[in-house]
Amino acid sequence: MPLDAPPLLPSADSDSTVSVLQAGRAAPPAAALPVGWPLLALTTWFGSGLIPFAPGTMGSIAALPFAWAIAWAWGPWALVPAAALVFVIGTLAAEAHVRRSGEKDPQRIVIDEVAGQWLTLAVAPLDPLAYGVGLVLFRICDITKPWPACWADRSVPGGFGVMLDDGIAAVYSTCMMALYVHYFM
Repeated sequence: MPLDAPPLLPSADSDSTVSVLQAGRAAPPAAALPVGWPLLALTTWFGSGLIPFAPGTMGSIAALPFAWAIAWAWGPWALVPAAALVFVIGTLAAEAHVRRSGEKDPQRIVIDEVAGQWLTLAVAPLDPLAYGVGLVLFRICDITKPWPACWADRSVPGGFGVMLDDGIAAVYSTCMMALYVHYFM
């Protein structure tokens, strides 16, 4: 590796992790500050949002093992307070991320998908098929953004806006998941 090449992995004191991990993507606005590794790890759900193909879906998939572990240890309804906690933490982290990056709602932020996916699975049994259905239902609602999720996506700024549209979409997918469990499982 040439001496002037950027490091493949960020150092502990590196504050330019986004540019290193997302080489080849469009650079953030000139006034933006780099997003450091601890914040990036949280908002991208341990890097799943950095996967270039369908980062929202990758974030939802990355949320599944954590949901399974929470539901296995404390029951599926434990995902409701877990999702609420992730929503609050995600709002704060996403706010810091968007302020530092200068972007409104970068696709790499997927902690909102984690909260939404967990809420959807709170009504599902510990069953791989149910988790697959929950994944598909949440992704459909997150992508289509039924009202008022579409309004929140367009109108609510900052970290709360990043989280809110997925939270609203999750209410729709949770209702559909409950109907699926009731009638088909």
